[in-house]
Amino acid sequence: MNVTKYEHACLVLEHDGERLVIDPGNFTSPLPSLENVTAIVITHQHPDHWSDDQLARIRQDNPDAPIFGPAGVAAAASNWNVTTVADGASETVGVWTLEFFGSEHAVIHKSIPLIDNVGVLVNGTFWYGGDSFTVPPEPVQHAAIPAGAPWLKISEVMDYVAELAPKRAIQTHDAVLSDKGLALSAARISDVMAGYGGEFTVLQPGESIAL
Repeated sequence: MNVTKYEHACLVLEHDGERLVIDPGNFTSPLPSLENVTAIVITHQHPDHWSDDQLARIRQDNPDAPIFGPAGVAAAASNWNVTTVADGASETVGVWTLEFFGSEHAVIHKSIPLIDNVGVLVNGTFWYGGDSFTVPPEPVQHAAIPAGAPWLKISEVMDYVAELAPKRAIQTHDAVLSDKGLALSAARISDVMAGYGGEFTVLQPGESIAL
């Protein structure tokens, strides 16, 4: 499986010639033309994780690709036919087995209402939690780890990585960081993973890694 990171929270996974797009939002530059997209996952309704323009761009070449997301996404993206998923749901599309865990976005501030958020475990190996610190009920080999957000402290991220304990990980949710800020977060995450023999890789937009 290959994972390509685009700006902020958007990831494109590729396996056996098929693609899975996760969280194509408005903090991500317009995605390139992508063929053979067999599924789209949106973890929650915030616009940095999905946009009409990005979905239209993907669907132009992949009109039958289903979109999966929690109830908040289905309501926000009402122009699209979103298949609603929740904690414990599982979907199989093409080469992709998608298991969904978690139910709420991490707390930003007590004055801001919580919304729903589901993380996705792809083919039993790659975990992406969206905007949450959800830990799936089974071990993960690979993960996308949030590097910066209004809802996190780096100490929380370090604890999260220690609990997940993926063998390999990349960063996500990094558009809110300067280059120096990303380097700081990456160093802290790398230190935790190195402690148990894991490996953390920082990818630039458009770069890929084979998992």
